[in-house]
Amino acid sequence: MADLHTDIRYIHGIGEARAKALARLGIATLQDLISYFPRGYEDRSHTVPIAQLVPGENGCTRAMIAAAPTAHRISGGRSVVKCRAVDDTGVLDLTFFNQEYRKNTLQPGQTYVFYGRVEGNLLRRQMVNPLLEPEGQQQITGRIMPIYSLTAGISQLMMDRAVRQGLDACRELLSDDLPEEVRRQHQLCHSNYAYENIHFPDSPEALSIARRRLAFEELFLLTCAMQQLREYRQDVTGPECHQADLEIFCRQLPFSLTGAQRRAITEAAADMCSSRPMNRLCQGDVGSGKTMVAAGCIWLAAQSGWQSALMAPTEILARQHYQGLGPLLGSLGLRCVLLTGSTRAKERREILAQLASGEVDVCIGTHALLTSDVQYARLGLVVTDEQHRFGVAQRAALGEKGVHPHTLVLSATPIPRTLALIIYGDLDVSVIDELPPGRQKVDTFVVDGSYRTRVQAFIRKQVEAGHQVFIVCPLVGEDDQIPDERKAVTAYARQLQQEVFPDLQIAVLHGKMKPREKEAVMADFVAARTQILVSTTVIEVGVDVPNANAMIVENAERFGLSQLHQLRGRVGRGSVKSYCILMSDHTAQETRERLQVMQRTNDGFKIAEEDLRLRGPGDFFGSRQHGLPAMKIADLSCDMRLLDEAQKAARQLLAGDPELQHHRKLQQRVRQLLQRSAGTLN
Repeated sequence: MADLHTDIRYIHGIGEARAKALARLGIATLQDLISYFPRGYEDRSHTVPIAQLVPGENGCTRAMIAAAPTAHRISGGRSVVKCRAVDDTGVLDLTFFNQEYRKNTLQPGQTYVFYGRVEGNLLRRQMVNPLLEPEGQQQITGRIMPIYSLTAGISQLMMDRAVRQGLDACRELLSDDLPEEVRRQHQLCHSNYAYENIHFPDSPEALSIARRRLAFEELFLLTCAMQQLREYRQDVTGPECHQADLEIFCRQLPFSLTGAQRRAITEAAADMCSSRPMNRLCQGDVGSGKTMVAAGCIWLAAQSGWQSALMAPTEILARQHYQGLGPLLGSLGLRCVLLTGSTRAKERREILAQLASGEVDVCIGTHALLTSDVQYARLGLVVTDEQHRFGVAQRAALGEKGVHPHTLVLSATPIPRTLALIIYGDLDVSVIDELPPGRQKVDTFVVDGSYRTRVQAFIRKQVEAGHQVFIVCPLVGEDDQIPDERKAVTAYARQLQQEVFPDLQIAVLHGKMKPREKEAVMADFVAARTQILVSTTVIEVGVDVPNANAMIVENAERFGLSQLHQLRGRVGRGSVKSYCILMSDHTAQETRERLQVMQRTNDGFKIAEEDLRLRGPGDFFGSRQHGLPAMKIADLSCDMRLLDEAQKAARQLLAGDPELQHHRKLQQRVRQLLQRSAGTLN
C-alpha cells in the first residue's frame, strides 16, 4: 500500500517519463505532489450566453458551430482556421492559429463549451485560440480550474490529472496533524477537505476555507519550529561577559552616538552578559551607524578576554571596516588585524599565530576567516555584515570556531516589522531608526526619457565639479531567456563612452566578473581613478564612496522599492549634496505612484512596508536572501492577521507542551521542517 513518501513513479497513471518531468518541479513523492499547490485559478464553472460575454475579460460560453471551418496559410508558414459559433443570443467568431486539425474536428451543428479571452466589441465578439471541448464531455470547463507552474514536458491538463491521481491514492493517508482543539478553536476544516478543495474547489467559498486551513497550518508549524530553536539556544551556555561601564566606550568615541545606537548597544550588552549566546540582528538604514554597535559589542567582549571576528562579504568591504574600526578599537586598547584572500603568506602566518595565542582581540576579514587553519584562542563574538550574502555553511563554519559564540548580524536591508516577526523569529532584533547628524538626505527625482539630454548634462556637471557618478542598469531578458548582464552593461557603457562622454573615464561592473576583477574596478572607483561606474545591482550593498554624489537608475520600474532604496544609499555618504535620478518611460499609473514613494521619503522602513504591500515577500527579497523557508501557500503580505492567530495558538500549545511530547504527529512535522530548512532559519 502507498504512503505519503511513495515515489510518484508508482502512482497509477504517472509512470517513469512523467515522473522525470515532475522531478524538475521538485516533485518526487506523493506528499510533494499533493503539496504542489496551484499558483492561481480560472473560474470556468459558469457559462453565459454569447450576448453576455464581456470584451477584454475571460469568459465561458456554450455555443453551436454554425458552418464548416475554413483554413488557409498566412505569412511565415503559419496556418489559420476560422469558424463561427452561435446561440440564441448572438454570434461568436473563432480564430485558431497553427491548429489546422480544428478544420476537421469542429463539426457543424455540434455544441461545444468555449473558454478564453473575449475580444471585439458588443456587436461582434470573438475568441482567439480558446480552450474548448464538446458539451457533455467536459474535463477542463464546468469547474474552477487550478493553474500550476509548469516545466517542459508537463501541461496543465497533465498536472491536473497527476494531482487527481495523487489525491485519490492518498485519500485514506492524510492525517490531521493540527491538534483537534486548535482546529476547532480557529474554525479550520479537516485536512482531507483542505487538500481536495485547494486543488479542485467546489466553489470560491470552498477554496477560501481550504486555503485558510493550509496557510494557518504552515504558519503554525513555522512558529513552533522558531520557538523550539529559541528554546534550544536558551539551553546552551554562551561565552560569559562581565558587566562593564559602556560610558567608558562611548566617551572614547570621536563623535556622539545617536539614541538608537546607544539603545542597540545596551540591548546587545544585556544579551552578552546573560548566560545564553546572543543571537541578535541589528538592522538599520544605509549609513545609520550599525558598525558602531558592532564596535561596542567587540569592546565589551574584549573586557572579558574574548576575541571577536567580523566577516564582510567582499575584500573591499572588509578593508573598509578595518580602516574605520582599526584605529578606533586601537585607541580603546584592542589589537585589530585584517585577514583576506590577498593577505601575503608571511603576514598570514603571523596573524594565525597571534589569533591562536590570543594576542589579537579582533580579526576582520572575508570568507578567508573560515579556512581550517584559522584558529582562535577564545572566540566569543562573531559579527557578520550583510549576512544574506554568505552561504549557510559559511556562517555556520565561523560559529564553529568557538563554543556557542555570541552572534551579531548587521543588515542594511530594512525589513518591515510584520515580516521580521516571522523571518527573525529566532533572532532578537535591534532597529536603528535614526541617522547620525550630518548624514545627507538624497534628493530623488523620477523622470522619463525626454530628460535624457538634461540628465547627461547633469552627470558632466557633477564630474567637472570633481564628483563621481553611479549608473545602474537592470538585466533585461527577452522571451523568458536569461539575460546576459555582461553584454547589456558593457554595450551601454561603450555607447556612453563613444557617443556621450568620450573624454571621461568610465568603468563597468557586473556579476559575471571574477571577484578579483570586481575588487579592482571598485578600488579604482574608490580612488577616483574612474569617474563613472556603469553597473548592475552588484553595488547595491557595498562600498563607501563619499565622493560619489549621483546615482542614475535606468528602467527604474524594473526594481523593487527596497532595492532602489539600497542603491540610493550608495550616495549621500560624504558632505556634498547628493542626488538619485530614477529614469523610467513606464506610463502605467501604478508604476509612477510606486516610484514616487522614493521621492516622498528617505525612510527605509516606510519604503519596505510599501514594497511589501505592493509586491509581496517573494519579490521583496528577490533570490532567497532571507533565510525564510519557501512559503507554499501562506502569503506574508496578506496573511498578517492569520499569522498573528497562528503564532498565538502555537505559543499557547508550546506553553503546556514545550517538546510536543503529547502531540507526536506535530512534533514529527516540526522536526521535518527544521531538517529541511537546516541552517536557513536564522
